Amino acid sequence: MKKLLLIQPSPYDRQGNPIKKKKLYFVGLSLPLLAAMTPPDWEVELIFEIIEDIPFHADADLIGISTMGHGVIRSIDIAKEFRRRGKTVIMGGYMASIMPQESMKHCDCLVEGDAELVWRNLIEDFETGKLKAHYREPLKDGWFSTPKPRFDLIMGKSIGDFLPVQAGRGCPNTCSFCSVACLYKGSYVKKPVQEVKRDLQQVKDLGFRKVLLLDDNIFSDREYLRELLGILRELKLNWMSQCDIRIGREDELLRDLADSGCTTLSFGLESISRESLVAMNKGWARPDEYTELIKNIKSHGIDVSTEMVLGGEGDTLESIRRTKDFIEDNRISVPRFYILTPFPGTSFFKEMEDAGRLENKDIYSYDGTAAVHTPANMTSRELTDSYWELYESLFTLKSIFRRNIMKKEFVKQPLRYLFYGMVNLYYRHQIRHRITPNIF
Repeated sequence: MKKLLLIQPSPYDRQGNPIKKKKLYFVGLSLPLLAAMTPPDWEVELIFEIIEDIPFHADADLIGISTMGHGVIRSIDIAKEFRRRGKTVIMGGYMASIMPQESMKHCDCLVEGDAELVWRNLIEDFETGKLKAHYREPLKDGWFSTPKPRFDLIMGKSIGDFLPVQAGRGCPNTCSFCSVACLYKGSYVKKPVQEVKRDLQQVKDLGFRKVLLLDDNIFSDREYLRELLGILRELKLNWMSQCDIRIGREDELLRDLADSGCTTLSFGLESISRESLVAMNKGWARPDEYTELIKNIKSHGIDVSTEMVLGGEGDTLESIRRTKDFIEDNRISVPRFYILTPFPGTSFFKEMEDAGRLENKDIYSYDGTAAVHTPANMTSRELTDSYWELYESLFTLKSIFRRNIMKKEFVKQPLRYLFYGMVNLYYRHQIRHRITPNIF
């Protein structure tokens, strides 16, 4: 049989070693989907580098490598090594897609955008010796379709107690730093609800009772979301997802979410500075409403996770210090932060390049642990230092205890918040080693 090796790389730590964990909680969906679309006369192996080693000695005919965030640097190095060994290498994913010309330097074939649309043709071209250097097929008509993911290929791996399912891709918002906005340009494309039901049923049949809805913004289409809630309620699954914070205004919808099994929503709040949000093309978000919206979401029994970026146009050293108070006052269980980084392909990169504010033009050094542009109200060194100071101040034992144990929700869900506390302790370990905590 012909052999296909699909790899999800792990980002590097500060010493240049791939980050490793004993268990992978947030399983990616792209590899099981591509495996499902590969012809049955191919043997497929999936590798998640964060929990297992890459078999560079493998006798695979074709190597597929995904790219996500700062892990793209590791993706490129893996591609180089396999090509040095004479293998045919395909690259795809968000990061490769937003910087296609650069990515094509490091692989034999680039898949730009949604790989499912071209995968069968790509495999056929490879089999007939006609593999192209670049494949791209845009989604049409606001809908997409996928087969049932090959989760059977990951059941023997060290994974968490939930699996991913995706209903939609893209987001109607167009934040200037966002790779999703680059690819989907303000659109939200959906999968037929019966396909989503099929995938959810598979998760349940495999013995899981929790699911992560991988949508970029589950709140993008209200009518479609209500159909999904009916299915989730029927299957009696607990689920998590992400969306924009304005869902906190929707009491009836929040009741329906909680009734359908929603336990946690993640929000990209980005900044407590209104000026920063406007500059990010996120002026619809209002920091003065954040506390009330978070309180309302929690009042319906739904926990809140947040992601924020530091270094926006309105951010100051003082506003970054006040971000600590915001997180603690709102008892955010698992906060994550990123240094605002102008990745090539984003409109933010062009803004910084045109303004002459890129201090570091070596895109292969963009690992998220240091500022690479000149912020408006501080130096890049000050931004980097304040980033790590914020993380260190929020991941003391006192703060972890306050945000996870000293909250009224703990009485009703002690096991949930004890688990979040353990996640915090792991993040604390990563921060001490100057590793940006991530969702792995």
